Amino acid sequence: MAGGGEVTFGEFIAKLRTRKGWYQRDLAAEVGRSEEWVSGVERGLIPVRNVEMLSLLARVLGTTLEELLGHPQPARVASSSSRRKVSSARLTPSPAAEEDDDEVRRRELLAATAAAVFVPIVGAQSAGASPAPLAPLEDMVLYGSASIPGQREPSAASVRASIMAARQDFRAARYDALAQALPGWIAAAQSVGSSEESARAVAALYNVAVRLCIKLGDDGLVAITSDRALNAARTGGDGLIIAEAQRMVSSAWRRQGHLSRATDIAVRAAHELQRDNSVPEPARLAAEGDLFATAAYTAAKLGDRSYAHSLIAEAADNARAAGRASGQVDGIQGVALHQLSVHYELGDAGQAIELARTVDPTALPTAERQARFFIDVARAFSQWGKPEQTFRALLAAEQAAPQEIRRGSVRRVATDLLRHDRSLPGIRDFATRAGVQLG
Repeated sequence: MAGGGEVTFGEFIAKLRTRKGWYQRDLAAEVGRSEEWVSGVERGLIPVRNVEMLSLLARVLGTTLEELLGHPQPARVASSSSRRKVSSARLTPSPAAEEDDDEVRRRELLAATAAAVFVPIVGAQSAGASPAPLAPLEDMVLYGSASIPGQREPSAASVRASIMAARQDFRAARYDALAQALPGWIAAAQSVGSSEESARAVAALYNVAVRLCIKLGDDGLVAITSDRALNAARTGGDGLIIAEAQRMVSSAWRRQGHLSRATDIAVRAAHELQRDNSVPEPARLAAEGDLFATAAYTAAKLGDRSYAHSLIAEAADNARAAGRASGQVDGIQGVALHQLSVHYELGDAGQAIELARTVDPTALPTAERQARFFIDVARAFSQWGKPEQTFRALLAAEQAAPQEIRRGSVRRVATDLLRHDRSLPGIRDFATRAGVQLG
């Protein structure tokens, strides 16, 4: 025990694990780490600083981020001599080192999978995915029924942590966990801080909720959550959050088939943001680029070739300007993904594939983006009449983010492959994992 009887972070983890009747190996399996890592954490030899891992630990152990952070951790990783006590087989690395190793291995596997996308298929890969329930979020938006997680009163700090965790879950394509956690996080955000502060937090979480509903294909909830996001954003008064909410509203209108209106909403929001001097220039330019890219994709769905190309060029200009102002290039990659979608929507499959060949998927910053890239590549190959490459790209998307393959666009491509190319090895199993109802 810590001095004065205070329960340390590691002791608290051990207590929660024991309460569930788990061994250390059980918790290790739940969080994707080694049994030695869990032992090191519980004994105070390894600190956990990564918010994503903290959120995952809280979730699987049935507690909250705030509760976990209320228990002290060691200031730094234990020395090598101390770590030897954890296991005689090998030293236990720091969480950062282990996570870095995992990320390296994941990206190496992704690179190998990506390299095979443009060559004939030789096999299939298995990865399971069960449907992600949106019922808790639906109950939240329709009936206001959501429980604030944890035992303590939520604080501004815990709400900020929940926003960060929500965004990380989305970027990592952990849609199941996000669907379960969002209602409680929104309820907590509604109860904390001034009306403006609370509204900004609620809007940020609803913006994530819209994107989740888009991924899972619930257009009714897309419309409701985008409206909630925009109303809260306007109350909060933050220009960037308002712009993102307007982008979500544009997506909602697009999914209802109102393509001209959806394009206008995004373009008008970009022009409004240009006049907002309260927003730092790099962030403003990046957000404008996102809005123009969204508008370009919608214009392409409308079949307006010249306007779509004009808008995607404007998005690229904004992304480059944002990169010069901030030293970041992430926006350019995002524009490339939208440009790939624009080519597909305009029926230019060959141009889409040529663009895709210039993109390094391992350099894309999140699992969600990597999977989205491969799904668009699959759609382009399907449009081009290349079934083997289509299926290989779908498998690459599954490798990057298994829960992404539940999207309607994936099911449509898989259904088309089943209809015309049943001989592809593994296509029926893949279609089942994607949620296609096999006859």
